Amino acid sequence: MKSKSVVLVSLLVLFLSGCIVFSFYPLYTEEDLFPNDLLVGEWIDADSTTWEFDFNYFGKPVLENRDSTAFILRMKEKDSQEFSKQEFLVRVIELGGHYFLDFYMEEYLKENDLTFFDLHLMPVHTFAKLELDGDDAKISWFSSAWLEELIEQNRTHIRYENNGDHILLTAKPQELQEFVVRYVNAPDAFDDGLSASLHRIAN
Repeated sequence: MKSKSVVLVSLLVLFLSGCIVFSFYPLYTEEDLFPNDLLVGEWIDADSTTWEFDFNYFGKPVLENRDSTAFILRMKEKDSQEFSKQEFLVRVIELGGHYFLDFYMEEYLKENDLTFFDLHLMPVHTFAKLELDGDDAKISWFSSAWLEELIEQNRTHIRYENNGDHILLTAKPQELQEFVVRYVNAPDAFDDGLSASLHRIAN
């Protein structure tokens, strides 16, 4: 599969696409988080989808409630008047001189919208490499096909579970960090994964 821009879909559909690596645990610990405004604003990708990053807030969106170590990401398709209801919780961490993003859907369903099908879904973390160049950014998720090959060839000992359909990493944050730093410059780690090239249009 060629790298492609992420279009506006729910995180659940993105996960079920099977193109990215899933993790039970986050890529970070609380000690890894730092205040930043690296992504704040609106960005547009090659499919004209708008990505809106805003600070996460504890309760009302007022300055004293702002969590400047985390972003809420909402997306809006081309020609759409409204942003999606699904929100990604995105955190930036820096490891080995590189930025990485941890994506999580903290509240992917509202209680009133739950169905029996929904009760069988569980949110997981995904992580990606972030490259910034002025008002341009590239987000590249690690490829699940690449991870599967690593495991099959016994080239990694990272902890995981494999149910035959999906591989879920079960390593704790420190082990995950060592893993991503080791392979951050490996081109094949991203070849079959999802990627998004963004340009900032408003800040």
